[in-house]
Amino acid sequence: MVPCQTHVLLKWQEHFNSSWAAEDSVQTAGRDGAAALYDKLLLNKEVVTLAQPVQELVGPRLPDFECESGASAEKEEYLSSLLHSQRWLAHRMLTQTSYTVGLHRRLVVLQRIYYALHSKYHDRFRAQPPSQSAESGAECGALGLASEPFPLGGAPKVKSGTDVLIEMGVRTGLSLLFSLLQQNWRHSAAAHPESVLCNDVLATASSVLTSLPPLSLANENKIPSVGLDCLAQVSDFLKKTSVSSGTGGADPTGRRLALELLLGLAMQRGSLKFLLEWVEVALAASMSSSSSSSSSSSSSSLSAQNSAGVGFDVIHQTLLQMKQYSICNLASYCLCSCSTNAAAPGSEGDTVMVYVWGSNSSHQLAEGTLEKILLPKLTQGFSDAQMIEAGQYCTFSVSADGSVKACGKGSYGRLGLGDSNNQSMPKKLVLEPHRNMKKVSSSKGSDGHTLAITVEGELFSWGDGEYGKLGHGNSVTQKYPKIIQGPLFGKVVVCVSAGYRHSAAVTNDGELYTWGEGDFGRLGHSDSQSRNVPTLVKDISGVGQVVCGSSHTVAVAQDGRTVWSFGGGDNGKLGHGDTNRVYRPKIIEALHGFIIRKVCAGSQSTLALTSAGQVFAWGCGSCLGCGSSETTSLRPRFIEDLSITKIIDISCGDSHCLALTHGKRNIS
Repeated sequence: MVPCQTHVLLKWQEHFNSSWAAEDSVQTAGRDGAAALYDKLLLNKEVVTLAQPVQELVGPRLPDFECESGASAEKEEYLSSLLHSQRWLAHRMLTQTSYTVGLHRRLVVLQRIYYALHSKYHDRFRAQPPSQSAESGAECGALGLASEPFPLGGAPKVKSGTDVLIEMGVRTGLSLLFSLLQQNWRHSAAAHPESVLCNDVLATASSVLTSLPPLSLANENKIPSVGLDCLAQVSDFLKKTSVSSGTGGADPTGRRLALELLLGLAMQRGSLKFLLEWVEVALAASMSSSSSSSSSSSSSSLSAQNSAGVGFDVIHQTLLQMKQYSICNLASYCLCSCSTNAAAPGSEGDTVMVYVWGSNSSHQLAEGTLEKILLPKLTQGFSDAQMIEAGQYCTFSVSADGSVKACGKGSYGRLGLGDSNNQSMPKKLVLEPHRNMKKVSSSKGSDGHTLAITVEGELFSWGDGEYGKLGHGNSVTQKYPKIIQGPLFGKVVVCVSAGYRHSAAVTNDGELYTWGEGDFGRLGHSDSQSRNVPTLVKDISGVGQVVCGSSHTVAVAQDGRTVWSFGGGDNGKLGHGDTNRVYRPKIIEALHGFIIRKVCAGSQSTLALTSAGQVFAWGCGSCLGCGSSETTSLRPRFIEDLSITKIIDISCGDSHCLALTHGKRNIS
C-alpha cells in the first residue's frame, strides 16, 4: 500500500484580492517566503487540502512458465505492466520530496497573486459564483493544481451555443431597433413632426425605468454579461442621440427624452461615475444645440425651440448650477463620511422629530409613565435635540446650542446632575468650566458612566468610577461632568466610546487611548491590567474611530481600509476566525479590500458598515441578521437581507441593532 498524493482545492475569496495584489511575487523565490504566503492561503481557507483515497499498488501478473518459455506477447505485457508500476511509484515518491512540495507552493502562491492582479486590472472577466468556482477547482492535476489555469473564472468562460444565439439575437435586435428609431426621426421631421414614434418609445422606456425599485442595476455581479453589454449599447445610443443635431438627428423632444432616460439609468446603477458621465453628455448636448441654433435662422430657430418647450440656454445654465451644487454636496458627504462619529446638527429651520420605543422603567424615554412602548412614538421631550444617546436606563440629548440634557435612572451619578435621583424629564447638565458639547457616549452595561466631547475637542466624564473607567486617576464616582486631564491635556479628541467597564478615545492625530478594566486584554496594552488614566495604545497609529463592547474594542483607520480588534474573543466577536483572547490590536483580515465607514459593538456581536452601503456582522446573537439568535459567526459575514438597499448608518445596543437606509427608512 502506498499513500496517495495529497491534492488541494483552490477557492479564491474576492475580498482578499486587494491584499494579494499588493504582495511582492519576489518573495516566492525563497523557501521561507513561499511557505509564509502559502500558510496565509491556508489560514484564509483559500487552499483546502483533499486527501485522495488510498490506492493499492498492484504489480504485473507473473506468467505461469512450466517447461517452455512464454510467448513474446506475454513477455511484452509483463514488461509494460512492470514499467508502468515503476513509473507510478516513482512519480508518487518524487511528488513528496521537499523540492516538489516547495515548487508546488510557489505555483499556487503565484497563481493567487496573478488572479488578484487580473481581477484588479482586467475586470471585464467577472468572477464566477463560489459554487461554480468550487466545482471548477475540484479536479486537480499531477501537482495538485487545478486543471483550469483560472479556477475562479479569471479567463473568459467558454460560451455554449445557446448563449451565443441569445447574445447574437439581442445584439442584432438592438442594432435593428436603433436603426429604426434613427430612420423614424429622419422621416418624421418633414412629414409629421408632432407625432414621432421613437419619442413614444423613449417615453415608455423612461416610465418603465422609473417604476423599478431604487438601485435595481447597482449590483453588476448579479447582471449577466449579455445584460451588461445591452446596457453599454443602450447608453452609447442615448449619448449619441442626446448630442445629435441637424439633419438626420433627433428632434429637441427626442434629445430631452434620451437625456432623461440616460439619467434614469445612471441613478439605477448607483455610481458616481455614471452620474458624472451624464453631466458631461448633458453639457455637450447643450453646446451642440446652441451651435446648431446659431447657424440657422434666429427667428425660426427660436420659434421652433419655444414650440418644442426646450430652452437649451436655460438648460445649460441649470446644468452648470447642478454640477456646482453636486460637487458641494459630494464634498459635504465625503467630509461627513470621514467623521461619522461627529454630530451632524441640522440647519436652521429644520424640524427635528424624535421617536422613542422600548423599556421606560426608569423614565429614560421621558414619557411620564413607566410602561413599555412597543412601537415608535413621537415625543416632545427631546424636540430640540440634534443628537440622542441611549445608555443603560438613561438617555442624553445634545441641543443645537451645545447643551446636554439627561433623564432616566440616576444611580451612581450617571446622569451628571449632581445626585443619584431618577429624572423623569430631560434636565440640563451644568458644566464647569462651561463648554459646548458635540457628542455623548454612554455605557450600555455595568453601573453606568458617560463620556462627552466638547466642540474644542476636550473630554468630560461622569458616573460610576469603578475600574478607573472615568480616567481621573481614581475609582471615585463622579456625579458632575469633570474634564479629563492627564495624557489627554492639550489633545483634540475626535471620537470617544464608553464600554461596559472601559473607555476609549481617538485624537485628531490618529492616536488611540484606552483606560478602565483591562481584563481579557480589552485595553490593547498586551496585558490584563486596569488603567485609571487614558493610556496610549502604542501598537497602532492613524486611527479614525473606535467603539467599545462588553469586553472587546474595535478601531478603524482614518482611511477606513484597516480594522483592528482586541479583547475577549468569546463567540467570535473579534472577527479573527477563533474565540481566543487578543491582548494587542490585531487586523481583521476578512475586511481587507473594503472601506469601512462605521463600526459598532454590542455585548456579543460587532457590526461594520462599508462605503458601498454593505453591512457585515460577526459574533453571536440575533444582531447577525441570520434569522436565529443561536447563530455564531467567527468572521465578518455579509447580511444578505440588507443587500437590496444601501445602508448609510448603523447603531448597536446591548443585544439589538438599527440600520438606516438611503431612503431614510429605519430597520431594526
